Amino acid sequence: MGLNIYAAIVILLTITSIFTITGGLAAVIYTDTLQTVVIMAGSVVLAAFAFNEVGGYGKLVERYMNAIPDVNTSYPAACYTPRPDAFHLFRNAVDSDLPWPGLVFGLSILSFWYWCADQLIVQRCLSAKNLSHVKAGCILCGYLKILPMFLMVMPGMISRVLYTDEVACVEPRKCAEYCSSEFGCSNIAYPLLVVRLMPDGLRGLMLSVMLASLMSSLTSIFNSASTLFTMDIYTKMRRSAKERELMIVGRLFILVLIAVSMAWVPVVQSAQSGQLLDYIQSIISYLGPPIVAVFFLAIFCKRVNEQGAFWGMVIGLVIGLARMITEFVYGTGSCAAPSACPAIVCGVHYLYFAMILFTISLVIILAVSLMTKPIDDVHLFRLCWTLRNRTEERIDLDAEEMAVQEETIYENDSRNYHASQ
Repeated sequence: MGLNIYAAIVILLTITSIFTITGGLAAVIYTDTLQTVVIMAGSVVLAAFAFNEVGGYGKLVERYMNAIPDVNTSYPAACYTPRPDAFHLFRNAVDSDLPWPGLVFGLSILSFWYWCADQLIVQRCLSAKNLSHVKAGCILCGYLKILPMFLMVMPGMISRVLYTDEVACVEPRKCAEYCSSEFGCSNIAYPLLVVRLMPDGLRGLMLSVMLASLMSSLTSIFNSASTLFTMDIYTKMRRSAKERELMIVGRLFILVLIAVSMAWVPVVQSAQSGQLLDYIQSIISYLGPPIVAVFFLAIFCKRVNEQGAFWGMVIGLVIGLARMITEFVYGTGSCAAPSACPAIVCGVHYLYFAMILFTISLVIILAVSLMTKPIDDVHLFRLCWTLRNRTEERIDLDAEEMAVQEETIYENDSRNYHASQ
C-alpha cells in the first residue's frame, strides 16, 4: 500500500491492542472465528484466480521451473534458479532447504509444542464448553491445516511465475527497491497476487483478509502472553493482588509487548534471508524442544520429577539461546551475501538443531530425575499413561503450598481490614 513499514505496524498494532485490551479473551475468540470464515473464503477465491491466470497445475509445474529473474551473472545460478526439487515434499537430507528427516521428525517436535503445549492453543481449549468441543475443535483445525498447501503455497509459487523479477529478486539493491528489504522479496508474493489479480471489490476483501489474519495472530499472542505474565509472574511478586489489579497489569503488559514488537522488526527483516515462515520455524526450533521434552516425558514416564524437568528446560534454553544469539549477531545472510556465522553453529539446519536439542533435553531430564527422589503415584493418577485408568483420588503435588498461600492472603486481608478500622 506504499506505507512505511513502521507506520503500517503502528496502525496495525494500535487497532489490535484496542480490541484485545478492551475485550479480552472473548473478543479474541469471536473475532478469530469471524476472521477464519473471511480468510477461507478470500483465499479460495484468490487461489482460483491465480490458477486460472497461470493455466492450471500442469502449467504451473512447467512455468515455475523456467521462472528465472533478470540478474547480474556474477551471482551463483543457485541463487536465482528454482530448486530442482521444488515440487517434492521429501527432499535431500543433506543440502536441501527442507531436508526430509527434518520435515518428518523436526517439524513433528515443533508441532507437538504448538498444538499441545503453546499457551495460545491451550487457552482456547480451556475456554471450551466441554471436552467434546475441545476434541472437535482440534480435529477441525487439523483438517484446515491441509489447505495452506493449495491456498497459500501454490499461489505463492504462481506469484513467482507471474512476477519473477520482483518475487525472486537476488540483487540487494533491486530487492530494496521492490520490497524495502535487501535479503529477498518472497514475502510479497501473496500480496502481489491480491493487488494485481483481483478486481476492485474482491481486492478490498482480500486486503481485509490479510489484515484479519495478521490481527488474529497478534490478538492471540498478546492475550496469551499477558495472561502468562499476570498469573505466573506478577502473582508471585504480588501474592495479595486483587482481580482488578491483575487486569490492569495485564493490559499494561500488552503495551510493553507492542513496543517490543516494533523494536524487533529489523531482526525479522534480516533473519532467514527475509523469509518470514522460516524465521518463525527457526525461532521455535531454538526455544521449543526443551518444552516438548518435558511434556512428552511427563505423559509417558512417571519417573520424571520436578528437578529433572527444571534442569532439562534450563540447560535446553541456554543451548537454544546460544544458537539464536549467535545467528542474530552474524546474521543468516542470503544466497547473494552469505553469513560469516561459524559452520559448527549455523551450519546445522534449524530442524536438525531442533532434533538434537530435543534429544539433549530428554537425556538431561531423565538423568536428573533418576538421580533424585521420584514423585509418589498418589500425585500422578490419570496424569501419566501408565496410571491413566486409576480411579483413586489424586492429591495435587502443590496442595500444601497452595494452602499456605491462601492462608497468607487471608492473613494479609484480615490485617489490612483491622488496620483500616
